[in-house]
Amino acid sequence: MGQPTMDPPRYSLVFIIHGDASYLYHDALGNSRQADEDVLARAQDIATRNTQADVFIFHEIERRHVLFLIPRKDGRAYHYRNGQLLASKSYWRDQGTSRFDPEVQLYREFTGAEERPPVHMVFYFGHELPEFNEAGYDNSYSKRIVTIHDLAAGLRDFAGGSTRIDLFALATCFGGTPHTIGALAPYARFIVASPDNLHLSYFDLEPLAQLNVGTDNGAIAAFADRFARNAFDKLAGDVQTTVSVGVYNTDEVGDFIASVSGAYNNTLVTVADLAPDAASRCDCADDPTYAIPGIDNGVTVLYRAPRFGRMKNDQHHSGWKCWRLVN
Repeated sequence: MGQPTMDPPRYSLVFIIHGDASYLYHDALGNSRQADEDVLARAQDIATRNTQADVFIFHEIERRHVLFLIPRKDGRAYHYRNGQLLASKSYWRDQGTSRFDPEVQLYREFTGAEERPPVHMVFYFGHELPEFNEAGYDNSYSKRIVTIHDLAAGLRDFAGGSTRIDLFALATCFGGTPHTIGALAPYARFIVASPDNLHLSYFDLEPLAQLNVGTDNGAIAAFADRFARNAFDKLAGDVQTTVSVGVYNTDEVGDFIASVSGAYNNTLVTVADLAPDAASRCDCADDPTYAIPGIDNGVTVLYRAPRFGRMKNDQHHSGWKCWRLVN
């Protein structure tokens, strides 16, 4: 791992890859694969191709034991600069008050006391992060409560307090809800997320290769749209189920979120105490509680209905997903 000789990095990219759950799938040839390991390989490839960036990759894995007795560390961190791997380190994920404290601390350790380039983009890959208190998100910590607010706190710490990240991509199912986008919005200028199921929970990373994007709102908006379109096109060609990817301009969606947050949060409290089949998800535009003026403000949604089932003729989606109680 030699020292890079290029100019100082212009920006930083952060990848957080959750692998402490079931991510097994089978490809078109029937081969067994681990989706989190696949995205790790793609993120590492992107890191080597970005010769003007600091790239930080955090892979959260299930805790294992040596000879069934001695626990192994359950995280692996990588730091690339100007396309070269500078450091890699195993770490414990149960350190710190906040769920993402270990990753934030390693980010600061890797960059040291030097002036850090701004965090340009952050990407989270994993299963849906619960909106209300729920245990079992991590296989290794079955009793630990994890919610979207833990991720929001980590995003805040990566951003550095007084600044916002330019783009945050939430590669999970059901990321486009008023509660989730509202929790993340204070820390990112643009958010790319899916309001529905997201096949394998992963966005395509190819648009990040040799990234050269300005930091003004127009440039970030254009890149967010390009990133979302690329993900949408790839998913639409690969799966027969619903495909939806939304781009949320956080400066423009705030009024809608504020208008519906009371009703949505009350529903969350109710849903948390119900049996799983007592509530379902719907397009927020299909519920009069949320179908209010301004629901479309600040949202660009790419949507294709499923190829089968009762929703196959749907042509539109608001870009927002809401809970609805089943009568």
